[in-house]
Parts: sequence; C-alpha cells; structure tokens
Amino acid sequence: MILSFLRLACNSTKVNTMTTKILMAAAAASLIALAGCGTPLTNQQIGTGTGAVLGGVAGSALGGGTLGTVGGAAAGAVIGNEIGKKQDQKR
Repeated sequence: MILSFLRLACNSTKVNTMTTKILMAAAAASLIALAGCGTPLTNQQIGTGTGAVLGGVAGSALGGGTLGTVGGAAAGAVIGNEIGKKQDQKR
C-alpha cells in the first residue's frame, strides 16, 4: 500500500528516476525493518539488509537499469552479511 502511494506520488510530479528509486528503496527497507520487530536483529541480518539497499542504490547509479540495481543489491547483501557475521562472532 505504501509502495503504491509512493509510486503514484512520484509519477504524478516530475521527479527524476534516481529520487524515485531512493524513495522506493527507503520505503521497502522501512517495511522490512518494521516487520521484523518481534525479535532483536543480529548484526548479520542488519548487515545483509543495509548492504542490499546501499548496493542496489549504488548499482543503479553506476550501472543503471534493472541489472545494475539487482546486481548491486546482491553484491551488497553478500558483503553486508559477511561483515555482520564477523561482528556477531566477536560477541
């Protein structure tokens, strides 16, 4: 529902594509974060989500198109997962 609203809001005004993608990524990340509030997140989970969002934004900016966004999100998720896993092991 929120994503539909953002899509309509972004399409009704002249907003550039990058701003639209950033808004969509932020909304999706917020929904995912709120859905998992029942238990505390591990650093590995936080790293995976953060890496996916940042990687998707970077992939979109650098590579453009769907392939760049998905590739960046996948690479960011893997890197964030590994960093978070190492931080969890230090505890």
